[in-house]
Amino acid sequence: QVHLVESGGGLVQTGGSLRLSCTISGSFFRIDAVGWYRQAPGKQRELVAHLISGGSVTYQDSVKGRFTISRDNAENTVYLQMTSLKPEDTAVYFCMARVVLITTGLSDPYWGQGTQVTVSS
Repeated sequence: QVHLVESGGGLVQTGGSLRLSCTISGSFFRIDAVGWYRQAPGKQRELVAHLISGGSVTYQDSVKGRFTISRDNAENTVYLQMTSLKPEDTAVYFCMARVVLITTGLSDPYWGQGTQVTVSS
């Protein structure tokens, strides 16, 4: 079993900052990739930022220069630092980790339960 727990969401004014955290726990051999996704009401879930072990990072165009994804390997924690927040950033933010299970050796994605980010205008 793999568990992801997000924290750090909340209400912030336009131009403000938040840092989301995601702690990954369970019986896995390694983490191959981590990412943050978001889903606004009535919209599909979309990629915000993605980090592959080894360093390759991808950001959605709308957050480039404002959001930064990082990972603490020792703590199995993923962060999303969000600055210059805009009302259109309002959404539920989900953490994703692609891990290799000890039991199966397979690499599969796992998701957290989501944390709400609301940016007021």
